Amino acid sequence: MKTAFEIATAVKNGKQSAEAAVKESLSAIAGKDAKTGAFLEVYAEEALSRAREIDAKAKAGKPLGKLAGVPVATKDNILLEGHEFNCASKILSGYKAVYTATVLNKLQSEDAIIIGRTNMDEFAMGSSCENSAIKPTRNPANTDYVPGGSSGGSAAAVAAGMVPIALGSDTGGSIRQPASFCGVTGLKPTYGRVSRYGLVAFASSLDQIGPFASDARDCALALSALAGHDAQDSTSATEAVPDYLSGIKGGVKGMKIGLPKECFGEGLEAETGSLVQAAAKKLQALGAELVDISLPHTKYAVAVYYILASSEASSNLARFDGMRYGPGAKDAAGLTEAFEKARGAGFGPEVKRRIMLGTYALSSGYYDAYYAKAQKVRTLIKRDFDDAFKTVDLILTPTSPTPAFKFGEKMSDPLAMYLSDIYTIPCNLAGITGMSVPCGRTAAGLPVGLQLQSRAFGEPALFKAAFALEKAGALMEADAR
Repeated sequence: MKTAFEIATAVKNGKQSAEAAVKESLSAIAGKDAKTGAFLEVYAEEALSRAREIDAKAKAGKPLGKLAGVPVATKDNILLEGHEFNCASKILSGYKAVYTATVLNKLQSEDAIIIGRTNMDEFAMGSSCENSAIKPTRNPANTDYVPGGSSGGSAAAVAAGMVPIALGSDTGGSIRQPASFCGVTGLKPTYGRVSRYGLVAFASSLDQIGPFASDARDCALALSALAGHDAQDSTSATEAVPDYLSGIKGGVKGMKIGLPKECFGEGLEAETGSLVQAAAKKLQALGAELVDISLPHTKYAVAVYYILASSEASSNLARFDGMRYGPGAKDAAGLTEAFEKARGAGFGPEVKRRIMLGTYALSSGYYDAYYAKAQKVRTLIKRDFDDAFKTVDLILTPTSPTPAFKFGEKMSDPLAMYLSDIYTIPCNLAGITGMSVPCGRTAAGLPVGLQLQSRAFGEPALFKAAFALEKAGALMEADAR
């Protein structure tokens, strides 16, 4: 499939119709998704109808948007009015959205075409897409392996060539980690850069919507459509939106890139570490300066994250009680029993685990010992990044300690699963931006990603470095051939 940039350019130039682009995407979904399981629902007729409207607009000589004719998939926790969404949970089975998320309105205003919704870990809680209550999603690189999570369906849809762009949400790595596992590019924008209005909340101080794409240029194009202030989101930033594509080819000469010692030691699989280090050397060869740095408090990030995220989840998910949402429990003897039955049947084990952990951390007598202390350590983690960015432009780490793992490999050990996000979580705690970029494959053929992080609203630097790395990789592969 063509990239989003190529499709939009072709549609604007009259060299391809939007309808043809949608038909190509629908054909790819029909041919590949039975094996992959990325999509929960495909809006075929609606997408074709929208494509014909865009083609009529082009024929009439009217200006077209940045994403003209580009098919886009969206995660099952982002609302589209009139369409069912479940957050991959039984408790929301059959529920239809009554309004559309700001990000989807923005995409459609730029003439993108929403083609369907993708699978995820239930309520975005998971790192493998195995927690979906609906079905598993498989990694297109090897279907015996997980695609990562929680946005596994969106990552798989792009990796399999079914769509050029898909939306995910990232609370502790849920865009970057599956991007790494599936071999695509995934961006977590700065907190507040993209509106969360219409995103079902997991942890409101951490959640951020962002794009998956096959390359940095498509991610930049997508962010240019998604970014901007939204009065309907009280946490939305008012920072001006730059032209993300204008300087993307500028290269990395003179950039200082920090390599935190805490991210290249114990726990990092050797083959993954070698591929990430080799990519860092490529950037150095292109003119960047590699600088050894330290982020001393990141060792507490996983513990801090699971206290804070679970606490916020226990509050946010209280609304899913079987009364306002969900099938309810008609045979219950009273209100308490109705809540217990509805939530007991509606939520899966991982969601229950996190609600209980969060409720405990917020309970009387434990709030100061856990939640309040975690907030203080979060401040220290952010301070580490602030200090680092005084001397470096970017920070480079592995995205995950390992490549994708097999189905069932970590389901019996929640802590091992949680450690899949050990390098991505600090970025959310600090509210900065991070991006996973493919940097090679293991001997077994599994993709590996590296993570680039920048200061708040530093996305242009990420795109520039990622684009340079992509071009360097392509040149090296051409030389090898």
